[in-house]
Amino acid sequence: MTEITTEQATAAASGAAATERFRSKQHAGTAEVGTERVDTLVSELLAAAHDIIRRHQVSYAEYDALKSWLIRVGEDGEWPLFLDVWLEHVVEEVANERREGSKGTIEGPYYVPGSPALPADATLPMRQGEQGTPLLFQGQVTSVDGTPLTDAKVEIWHADSDGYYSQFAPGLPEWNLRGTVTVDGTGHFRIRTIEPAPYQIPTDGACGTLISAAGWHAWRPAHLHLKVSAPGHQLITTQLYFKGGRYVADDIASAVKPELVLDPAPVVDGSGREVRYDFALDKA
Repeated sequence: MTEITTEQATAAASGAAATERFRSKQHAGTAEVGTERVDTLVSELLAAAHDIIRRHQVSYAEYDALKSWLIRVGEDGEWPLFLDVWLEHVVEEVANERREGSKGTIEGPYYVPGSPALPADATLPMRQGEQGTPLLFQGQVTSVDGTPLTDAKVEIWHADSDGYYSQFAPGLPEWNLRGTVTVDGTGHFRIRTIEPAPYQIPTDGACGTLISAAGWHAWRPAHLHLKVSAPGHQLITTQLYFKGGRYVADDIASAVKPELVLDPAPVVDGSGREVRYDFALDKA
């Protein structure tokens, strides 16, 4: 029997886990799309595909390869991964083009609701001796007019120093490096965590086959995921990256924006790095 490493097990399981997590969200909004809208969108999508086939003289061999690959995407449970990596950044761009406040970006497939509630000055749940450079992430949540939002919540999650997410990799505590922080009476928060690592999206399934066939790389830059909310204001979903980090300039998911790049400074006592990032939320 072939030995399966932790890395292989993580890649093999993450697609299925992301699919199950997506199904559990119960997206009621899907049923509200009218027939006219469906007709418009699907018809134009098919017309675009027809145009590609004609312009590039797609052969039956290539067509059969596409069918085989699409079937495998479903069998591997990788539709959420495929859509979140290659399409979601454009959906997010359209959805938030009129926002005046902080920039958003994709949610990605590894979000889990219900993370532990934490105070404004908090340390994320982590293992004893968690590996990685300590990071103090702090800031303030305000409305776009500068009014502090004293009842805001900052939900944060990210990969560990090996690039793995809790609940999507074996051997990690359930809520490792995940938490929901309630700001203080001035809208401020201080979160102690570790700097995450860049990571490859799973490459042992259908998405990996596409990446290899196209000659792409499979890496995402190191990043923090955040959802910031307050009553009467629009939720912002975003990711924050690190200046000078690998793959910031060529993220496989095309999710990096200049406004989302952090530039942490060394802590005076040498115990890691710190950075401030403020969030401005639009009115609902």
